[in-house]
Amino acid sequence: MKKVLIALDYDPTAQMVAEAGYDLAKSMGAEVTLLHVVSDPVFYSSSDYSPIMGFSGYLNNDPLQLNTMEVLKSASLNFLAKSRNHLGDSAIHIDAEDGDVADTILKTAKKIHADLIVMGSHSHKWLENIVMGSVTGEVLKHTTIPLYIIPTKKHK
Repeated sequence: MKKVLIALDYDPTAQMVAEAGYDLAKSMGAEVTLLHVVSDPVFYSSSDYSPIMGFSGYLNNDPLQLNTMEVLKSASLNFLAKSRNHLGDSAIHIDAEDGDVADTILKTAKKIHADLIVMGSHSHKWLENIVMGSVTGEVLKHTTIPLYIIPTKKHK
């Protein structure tokens, strides 16, 4: 395995996914790319928005300022740069894309010739995921590249 794509979402567990994926990639001597996919600009300006590394400072702005893909991609790159700094490896590539999350993860993996995709799965309701599906499930269903899924559900 020479290239690992780590897909990070907006969930507060993204740092755990980045760390676990990075540790795995480094154990194999693989190159790492961190990816965040912006799919719905409305989510980022919602009052229900859950801030994580890199995005929390944007909540002080007018929500309307966060509704353009250009601004959201810039914020996403900032988030990914902070993740890269946290991991302490300036060689990590970062990429922010927009579109359907599962499709964009698969297209990016193909574009960079990834040998492995790393994602978190933080499903809280297994029945909901069976009925409606999840991003991780969609990627798993359509990928030909091995997928490493990191469970991020909090244990009680």
